Amino acid sequence: MTTGTRQPDSPGRSALAVAKRYGEARPAEPDRRLSRRQRLTRRLQFERTYAQQQRFVGRFMVLWCYAGADAALRLGVVASRRIGPAVIRNRAKRRLREAFRLNRHGFQGHMDVVLVARPAVIKAEWGDLVQELNRLAAQAGLIPIK
Repeated sequence: MTTGTRQPDSPGRSALAVAKRYGEARPAEPDRRLSRRQRLTRRLQFERTYAQQQRFVGRFMVLWCYAGADAALRLGVVASRRIGPAVIRNRAKRRLREAFRLNRHGFQGHMDVVLVARPAVIKAEWGDLVQELNRLAAQAGLIPIK
């Protein structure tokens, strides 16, 4: 057997790698990345979001919105020390960021969003977490009415 002559449909290659190699079109997928420009990074951005006092409270998170001329569906995530030690706080922030990232393509409007973790977010089932995010986003006007 010779090495390096793997067939395109062999189990060792992903369908994406085969499609790239042979120039086949792959189905278009929404961009689900959350780049630095799509996040709130400055203290002033968080403060002005809180100052607008538009908040929606859930069991796992609090969603704060800022609607202004420079808002662009950016995300900021906060977890206070009340959540637990740093490892737990970081896990809570990762979960909220991931839920937002995966559902961002369904949101519309020009609002900046700050998600504040609540202690229950750590033990929450993933489906419940996503469901609550979508419910709060609908209340905030981020999800279009059908």
